[in-house]
Amino acid sequence: MAAEIDLETGRVGRRSLLLGAAGAAVAPAALGQGHDFKPNQRYPDPSVQVLDPSFARYRIFSSSVEQLASGFRWAEGPVWFGDGRFLLFSDIPNNRIIRWDEATGTASVFRQPSNFSNGLVRDRQGRLVACEHLTRRITRTEYDGRITVLAEGFNGKRFNSPNDVVCARDGSIWFTDPPFGIGGHWEGDKAAPELPHAVYRIDPAGKLSQVLDNLAGPNGLAFSPDEKRLYVVESRAQPNRLVWAYEVLDGGAKLGDRKVVIDANGPGALDGIKCDEDGNLWCGWGSNGSPQAVAADLDGVMVFNPQGKAIAHIRLPERCANLCFGGAKGNRLFMASSHSLYALYVETRGAVH
Repeated sequence: MAAEIDLETGRVGRRSLLLGAAGAAVAPAALGQGHDFKPNQRYPDPSVQVLDPSFARYRIFSSSVEQLASGFRWAEGPVWFGDGRFLLFSDIPNNRIIRWDEATGTASVFRQPSNFSNGLVRDRQGRLVACEHLTRRITRTEYDGRITVLAEGFNGKRFNSPNDVVCARDGSIWFTDPPFGIGGHWEGDKAAPELPHAVYRIDPAGKLSQVLDNLAGPNGLAFSPDEKRLYVVESRAQPNRLVWAYEVLDGGAKLGDRKVVIDANGPGALDGIKCDEDGNLWCGWGSNGSPQAVAADLDGVMVFNPQGKAIAHIRLPERCANLCFGGAKGNRLFMASSHSLYALYVETRGAVH
């Protein structure tokens, strides 16, 4: 049974979580200002590079990349709260969750400390579910602000550092567990792994199962619109980073055959991913740190069709770690990218689960 824990610093009331006021302001950047960002003044924005004609239907001619806020150390895990018109995302090394408000255009601290949270998602009841590096667990914030621990280990051993998380239509919660958060003292506490790199599922009744344990550095994950596929990033695959597509079986209870759908092809590095309503994959993208990768100007978001063909590159001055769709019509792409948060209106919406 899940344990309920009151955390003084995490106590936010129902109105605060879903609708409420922002906390202390932190380094908000006016649109077009901040970390090495120079907005393009012409349409169409050349930062949105069409690699295949099929992407043209998704590009809005008079929409350009905007920088919404800057001054963070490692922005990750964005999730949209439409009922409150705000976005939450993790600033992992600063041990906080940041809230960006659409109405005011300002950023503020939503929760600090956040236990070095990473991936965030909303469950079927609209509650915040978080991957926590420091505590090595998955938690849910209740409407009254209490923190419920959903999972903190498997077979008597602690998780490594839960990284990214998705919620399926049936209410099950799926998350990846690489050791990135315990590799040093930057995104949590340094520790030795107790479990293999893995992907887990918490079923609607709260039962935990390990569904994959054969990937090197499982990272971002997303369901196809019909939930017949689960996409998982293998971010430590050699020689190239990969996205695997798994067949979802038994009504979503387990995974079947897999195939490579995206190959980062050398210096590219994949992170968080999201699926749109047409099944295209929008991938946080950057370099693997090599000189060849830096020279290739890979930072930003790469978009692939369901067959794995690259159809667009949204160029940013920073590596994009993760992204989500949101806004009033669900067609605003939010990109959590190293030190900054960016956004772009597009002619598609995120897959609904």
